Order: sequence, then C-alpha cells, then structure tokens
Amino acid sequence: MNPNLDIPFRGIVEQSLAGMYVIQDEVFQYVNATFAAMLGYTPEEMTGMHLRHAVYPEMQAETIANFHRRVSGEVPSIRYTTIGWHRNREPVYLEVHGSSVIYRGRPAVVGVGVNITEQLQQQNELRQSRERLRELAAYINTAREEQRARIARELHDVLGGMLTSIKLDIQRISRRSDDAGIRAIVGDLLQLTQESIDTVRSISEDLRPGGLDHLGLRSALEAELQRFSARTEIACQLLADGFDAQLSPARATAVYRICQEALTNIARHADATRVVLRLGSAGGRLAVDIEDNGRGLASLTPTGKSIGLVSMAERAREFGGSLSVQPGAAGGACLRLDLPLEDAP
Repeated sequence: MNPNLDIPFRGIVEQSLAGMYVIQDEVFQYVNATFAAMLGYTPEEMTGMHLRHAVYPEMQAETIANFHRRVSGEVPSIRYTTIGWHRNREPVYLEVHGSSVIYRGRPAVVGVGVNITEQLQQQNELRQSRERLRELAAYINTAREEQRARIARELHDVLGGMLTSIKLDIQRISRRSDDAGIRAIVGDLLQLTQESIDTVRSISEDLRPGGLDHLGLRSALEAELQRFSARTEIACQLLADGFDAQLSPARATAVYRICQEALTNIARHADATRVVLRLGSAGGRLAVDIEDNGRGLASLTPTGKSIGLVSMAERAREFGGSLSVQPGAAGGACLRLDLPLEDAP
C-alpha cells in the first residue's frame, strides 16, 4: 500500500468487505486488501499495476475504454460486470462501480468491486437444473402420451374386439333359445356387454382421442367440449371460424392436453356455468383463449397458481409458447395460450 496516499476514513476503507481502488493514468494508485485478494495479490503487489493486467484479455479494451470515459468527463460513473484476471490465470467475475474524481489535482477513478463469481456459478447451476427439469418434464409428457396411445389401442383393438365377440355369441344364444328365462338372462348380458363396450370406447377416447389423429385439433376440441358439457352441465361454445392450421401431432397433443386440463380446473375450482373456447391462428402463431364466467382469479391458490397450471405452462414452454391467466370479460378467468405453429428453425 502506498503510505503517502491520502484517503479519508482509511481504516474503514482498508477493513471493508468490498474491494476498493483508485486508478489514475490506467494504473492502480491504491487497492485495499479485499480487492487485491480477489485477484490473488497483496495491496503492495497491485499498487502500480497497469489496469490491463487486472482484467481478462478479452475485457481489456472495454475496461480501459470505460476508464477513459469517466476521466474525460463523458460520464461521471459506470457500473458494469467485467472479468478479472487472477494471478493463477483463472477468471474472476467482478461487478464494479467506479466514479471520476480529482486525485492530487488530476482526474482519476475511485471504485468499488464485488466478487460475483460464486453468485454467477450458482445462477448457472440453477439455470442448468431448471433446464434439466424441463427436459425431464418434456420426456415425461412424451412418454405419458406414448403410453396412453398404446393403452388406448390395446383397449380399443383387443379388449373392444373381445367384448364384441362376446356380444355376438350372446346374440347367437338368444336366437337359438326359446326359453323365456334364458332369453331374459341373455338380454341382461347383452345390455351389460354393450355398456362394457361403451365404457371401453370412452376410456380409450379419454386416453387418446381418435379425432385428434384423424380429424385434427378443432374437431377433437369440439368433441371434448361436448363431453365436458354433458359431464358437468356447463354450457360450452367453440369459436374457431376459419381455423385450418395444421399442427404436428406432438404440438396438437400438447394444445389438446392444455385445454383438457384447463377444463378440468374450471370444473373443480371455478364454479362456472359457461365456458367459451376461442381457437385462432395468425402470423405463424396459434392463439387459444379459454374463458369462463366463474369465480375468476379467486379460484387460484394463495401462491397464484391453480392446480395443473404449472404443468400446462411447462407443456406450452416445451414448444416455445407461453401461458397466462387474466380476468375474463364475463367476470371469470381467461386462460390464454400463445404458441408457434411450427418449431423455430
């Protein structure tokens, strides 16, 4: 440390947990022990060191330019993030805030530096962790849809076929018997078998709607709204005039599942009597609005997220889309999905 350097509150500066420095003529005139330690030096070793030796080569031009912007009077102070150069040649990420001053009658920069390397590493690890979780969520969604499709096919083709064969055999028994008692039993069996066939068809449709694969998203959503209305007695309307966009099977499935989950949430939490689903596309993007006249945002949990909303948002994000919930025009809530029609190149 320069013993002749006159700095007010010297004791506070030298014991500060923040790094402090004075630079003049691109040379460090003073650094406290905290700042020197960030770069692996002692204050004595850094006093007289040129500024370029304290920052990573890629950052030298910017750092020196920022120094001159301040001492020239262009700007009084600058706060930015730079990369320091540790004496062992490892990068040290620093957030620095320096201001122009007159030191010994000439322009200089006095500043504060904070080592944010660990903070950035934690942020990077958190970002990577979130990315891995999103990849896992995408994998789970894909695997779940594949499993649903497989089970739906097995139910429809295998179990449905077996039940149909049973029904035909029961009908043969009915035709060959004149006994009233047997015909009554056969009638009950036929009714039970038909109910079983209808149940299998319904379960298969819930697992993987056939209309989604063969008729497209619009038809699948229309059928889903009809089933939802019949099940909940909530009046439903689909507004999709002119919608003819073609989506990939995976993207169409994601939109369908988001709408399906939104309807489930309305049935569970909204206390609504009417639902309007708007489906449209413009500018290479798909827009879906699901609006109800229920309790509105009050149906959300105290954290601001209803059950399933996080899952829906992740499905949308998987395809580059976004999901938001806003107050509805009818006093309820409006869930809005915005999604690109195709993957970005």
